[in-house]
Amino acid sequence: MSVAKVIELNASSTTSMEDAVKHGLKKCAESVKGIKGAWVNEIKVVTDDAGNVQEWRVNLRITFVVQ
Repeated sequence: MSVAKVIELNASSTTSMEDAVKHGLKKCAESVKGIKGAWVNEIKVVTDDAGNVQEWRVNLRITFVVQ
């Protein structure tokens, strides 16, 4: 039997939503071992006055196995 834990974090990217998710997972993996998956819980964008996307922001729920 294994026990899983879920943590929540925010990540951002000026490139894309996918890049923001990758950055969040990479940063999380520096201190959390056994990551099994993630849910994108929320997506936000920061825009300029013309409505152009300046930054993508995601809220992630990351699941990992407790050692």
